[in-house]
Amino acid sequence: MATNPIRNVSDTALWVAVYRAMESERRDALFQDPYARRLAGARGEAIVASIPNGQSLSWPLVVRTVVIDEIVQRCVREGVRCVLDLAAGLDARPYRLDLPTALQWLHVDMPEMVAYYREQMSGETPRCKLDLIEADLRVAERRREVFAHARAQGPLLVITEGLLIYLEAEQVAELARDLHETAQARWWLADLASPMLLKLLERRWSPKLRDGNAPFLFGPAEGTAFFAPLGWREAEFRSTWDESFRINRTMRGAYVWRWLSRFQPAARREAWRRMSGIALFERS
Repeated sequence: MATNPIRNVSDTALWVAVYRAMESERRDALFQDPYARRLAGARGEAIVASIPNGQSLSWPLVVRTVVIDEIVQRCVREGVRCVLDLAAGLDARPYRLDLPTALQWLHVDMPEMVAYYREQMSGETPRCKLDLIEADLRVAERRREVFAHARAQGPLLVITEGLLIYLEAEQVAELARDLHETAQARWWLADLASPMLLKLLERRWSPKLRDGNAPFLFGPAEGTAFFAPLGWREAEFRSTWDESFRINRTMRGAYVWRWLSRFQPAARREAWRRMSGIALFERS
């Protein structure tokens, strides 16, 4: 049996970087990430190769990247002075987005991942003020220390791209409380799965991810309402399905599925729309 190239959750950042590289190399690329191929490395390529039809599954990650890029830049225009990027992985936004030089970007991840990122990006110049912070977010004292530091930097936007799906519900709740009470963030940007999506992924991706100590866990049945008692309200929700048509990065057969959906009940169509998406939360 072939060795699973995914060893832990951090390795999924290599996988996503391959998809960003693939998009950047298209003639009609929706964004340019000139660092993605280098950051992904050989193991990122191996992870994609190990997943059945791995290259064809890039579309939701491209959608996620495009939408988060758009919302980050809009929030910065609307007054954000600090971005707290949690479990940041190989996110090169401080280097590739057109950001104000005065913006503070806090790139937070496990020590091993931060060390790898620092090595790969040495010699590159970020567009804004960038601090690389080593922190295990599972350790409450350290997490709150980082959040208190972020709060002092000014109006705060938090990004948890690709993080929540790997957490238990109680871990997500603890994170949400700390972002509200300790970080006192103005906005929180996260991608969100649903039980429907977790079930859909169960056969294709989940076995390999479980074997690599990175199972998919969080997909609340109540959707963004999960966060309401924790101090967060939905300010905006971008459906991955809808956005894939807007930017012309859809799955194979998407237009047939969209036509067939016209014959489904409205509630079923809405559940499909909100199966996966990017949510912008605002302090309530």
